[in-house]
Amino acid sequence: MKKNLFFFLFFFSFSVFAISNTLEKDSLKFSERMAISIMNRNPIVWQIDDNKKPKWDYKPSFVLTAFEKLYKKTKNRNYSIYIKDYIDTFIDSTGSIGHYDCNEFNLDGLNPGKLLFDIYQDTKDKRYLSALKLLRKQLDKQPRTLSGGFWHKNIYPNQMWMDGVYMALPFYTQYAVTFDDLKSLDDVAKQFELVHDHILDTKSNLPYHAWDESKVIAWANPETGNSPTIWSRGIGFYTMALVDVLDYFPKSHPKYKELLGYLSEVATAIMQQQDKSGLWFQITDKQKLSGNYLEASGSAMFAYTFAKAANKGYLPIKYKKIANTTFDALLNNFVNEGENGEIHLGQISQGIGLGGTPFRDGSNNYYLTAKINSDNSMGVGAFMLAALELNR
Repeated sequence: MKKNLFFFLFFFSFSVFAISNTLEKDSLKFSERMAISIMNRNPIVWQIDDNKKPKWDYKPSFVLTAFEKLYKKTKNRNYSIYIKDYIDTFIDSTGSIGHYDCNEFNLDGLNPGKLLFDIYQDTKDKRYLSALKLLRKQLDKQPRTLSGGFWHKNIYPNQMWMDGVYMALPFYTQYAVTFDDLKSLDDVAKQFELVHDHILDTKSNLPYHAWDESKVIAWANPETGNSPTIWSRGIGFYTMALVDVLDYFPKSHPKYKELLGYLSEVATAIMQQQDKSGLWFQITDKQKLSGNYLEASGSAMFAYTFAKAANKGYLPIKYKKIANTTFDALLNNFVNEGENGEIHLGQISQGIGLGGTPFRDGSNNYYLTAKINSDNSMGVGAFMLAALELNR
């Protein structure tokens, strides 16, 4: 409790000072303005998204992925301290991870592991290495579909979700390259092949949110096993996974060009669904569907994907211009400034899932009636990532 109080006071005083500077000098880029706003609203990191208790979770770690990139760019230690405080809330002296149960086989729990690579490299503290190894062991035992795809969670048998593709594969790839486990890259490529061969809609070339290989869950198409809806944030998870994996995937690997091809294919398909505003709808391929709306997190994920892919040479440079257009549209439509100088991002779809109790049927109506809020982690994290790639 004393530790948390210290960080609350530290970050509160830092945030107010930094915001004050923003208003006086207007010198900070949107990536930093959003970072400071997040810290101001959430002095304790796990409180992001109004969480009431600590949780080893993909949501704050998604935001902290952007903080990690921001720290590397600015060298401002306040950002790295914010990250490390979250990690040290959970990892004890032995490297065990609090609020994490390997036997749940939840791919979401791997996403925070990406933050451990740099912390371990910087500190050489072996407890972070032990935590990395613990997370990696989950994948050795992760249940799989008959064709070899990771189940999203133990409670979702035979199901691959786009969320899980993002949560697991960048971590899996970085671990393989960092610790000379290059044979695992074949498995990474296999996961993407399954998405491409089974989850992409043959008409739009966009992925559905999920796939049940057994075709037994009530939301599954009885012929394909796919869920009913093509969801922008789900596509965003897929595209972000591709560009982040390509950062570590060796160009010499025989599947490297295949992954580039998947990215090019889906980028072309995404562009065919872009609204004239520069944004994308919650249900990506049904712009005229009653109740459909332009949504911030998916649009920001596409801006990040396009900007990064253009910067890295994975996609043609024209995608950088598209990303800038989308970022302008986010600013014009969804970003507003509070009285104290904080910035807020609105029109973000709240958490979306499938199955479970009460049962989520994956229908178009389910996605359109999910709560919409401001400053949700999926939106602000993607906004920061896009801003960083665009140097905005």
